[in-house]
Amino acid sequence: PLHCSTRIFLELILTIAIACASLVTAQAQTQGEWYIGTGDISNVAWTQVAVSPTIGYTVMDNLLVSATVSQVADDKMDVDLSVRYFAKGYFAFVESDLDLSVEEFQLGVGKMFTLLDNVYVDPKMIYNVNDQTLNLGIGFGLRF
Repeated sequence: PLHCSTRIFLELILTIAIACASLVTAQAQTQGEWYIGTGDISNVAWTQVAVSPTIGYTVMDNLLVSATVSQVADDKMDVDLSVRYFAKGYFAFVESDLDLSVEEFQLGVGKMFTLLDNVYVDPKMIYNVNDQTLNLGIGFGLRF
């Protein structure tokens, strides 16, 4: 559960991102592009310092495979794998941990916006299969 002030802050970030993104056009994801960024900054407690770096590669046109590393405990790291399929700037994705455990599956949809030459933002809705919850997420990164 999010605190009211955190939820308002996240909604503000998402609104600003969508407003900025309306000024730019989405580009097609082509084979051979690399993506480096954050997995989901809305999934981080604002009172803690945490980074969830993501690296991805388009294995074929409009199909991005990526891995995200996040800290789940003081001494334990978690690696999640995801696959995104793009169509007209929108994407659908599935994400799971390295074990490909059904309990850890997340499904979602979103839109990737290019803000500057290679800088992107990707607001998304995420459905957690195990918890049966629907959440908002947002990531930022570079594409080259």
